Amino acid sequence: MKAVKGKFFFGGVHVPDMKALAKDSPIEELPEPAKVTIAMSQSLGKPAVPCVSAGDKVAKGQLIAKANGAISSDVFASISGTVTEVATLATENGAEGQFIVIEGDGEGRVEYLPPLSDPTPEQIVQRIKDAGIVGLGGAGFPTAVKLQPKTPVDTFIVNGSECEPYLTCDYRVMLEKTDEVVRGARYIAKALGVTRIMIGIETNKPDCIEAFEKYDDVEVVALRKLYPMGGEKQLIYSATGRKVGLGKLPADVGVVVNNVCTCLAVCEAVELGKPDLDSILTVSGKSVARPANVLVPVGTPYSYIVEQCGGEKDAPKKIVLGGPMTGVAVKDYDYFVKKTTSGILLLSEKEAAAEEPTPCLNCGLCADHCPMHLMPMNTAFYSSAGDIDGAVKLGGVMYCIECGICEYVCPAKRPLIQAIRNTKAAVRARGQKGGK
Repeated sequence: MKAVKGKFFFGGVHVPDMKALAKDSPIEELPEPAKVTIAMSQSLGKPAVPCVSAGDKVAKGQLIAKANGAISSDVFASISGTVTEVATLATENGAEGQFIVIEGDGEGRVEYLPPLSDPTPEQIVQRIKDAGIVGLGGAGFPTAVKLQPKTPVDTFIVNGSECEPYLTCDYRVMLEKTDEVVRGARYIAKALGVTRIMIGIETNKPDCIEAFEKYDDVEVVALRKLYPMGGEKQLIYSATGRKVGLGKLPADVGVVVNNVCTCLAVCEAVELGKPDLDSILTVSGKSVARPANVLVPVGTPYSYIVEQCGGEKDAPKKIVLGGPMTGVAVKDYDYFVKKTTSGILLLSEKEAAAEEPTPCLNCGLCADHCPMHLMPMNTAFYSSAGDIDGAVKLGGVMYCIECGICEYVCPAKRPLIQAIRNTKAAVRARGQKGGK
């Protein structure tokens, strides 16, 4: 179906995409690591509860931790081997979490779910839940929950925008796994009871747009290259013209959105019985010897991935897990891949901004560019003063999507995202919702 042009949304910013470093590297399945360390917190919500102990032998695909409530996801062994410990370790966010460590045995034993043939909508949702599939383009919301909206929906949108600089893993999936993505989207649409399937792709990926135009049942929307086009609310408006209000969900305007990698995972879960146990991610930045797009088991050490990509070309100024706008900067490689991991970036001195912050200039650029129409400067001001209520009321912080634009455009280099995240954490600790 011939692509149509998407609508423009308020705010946003043009960011150098830096995708040329890795975009031409096909997805490479790395050799299995000798050991994986799998986090129990693999999705939004509560961490899973381990159901194995040290000494247990496990097969690839075997359930090792059960979801703890509706907003949680099952966790599976990503290699075959022996559980050596259930440990408490530091996470990339500076907190501590529970992990299951598995030493590989090289036997390649696999324990998948039985494949489904012509499944019903109910069977599809149950399979997605049983496979532990979460949103693979953002916070990792459990997909089965998303596919049971409380309000009627009529449209399913596949998010193929991949607007984060450097990241090209979705791009490679769209080129190399086009048919699997479409089949996964059809399963999701069937589960939702809708017939309208759309896919939004930025215009800097013309080959992906062309690949999906071949399907008569998929409406392709050519999106303006503008960050954060991949935000759900921005994508929905650009693709359909529907506005999702503050505090509202996509389903409230009749839409559900999933990332292309989520669609791929759904296809594999239905047709192969494969649980969500690996990750396709981009290794990039000018300080890595060989930028690449790789497929690795969940729990793979980042140090191993960097080593497989030739190691450091020179000492990076900053190491970022995820994209440069929304990712997390870490001090070293002593962390482990999750279901939702999209990238590891080794940024050089010239790539990584490291200016010292100066006092706010009251220029208003952060508000001018905010795609959510918020006032980030108010959040930072009241948060630094310890006035959490002021930050919530006057900054609208609880509606922030943490896209990072405010900090990117700030001429004073204020740590706005840090202030926003700290404020959200304080609000959640008090058990209140906040908002305008």
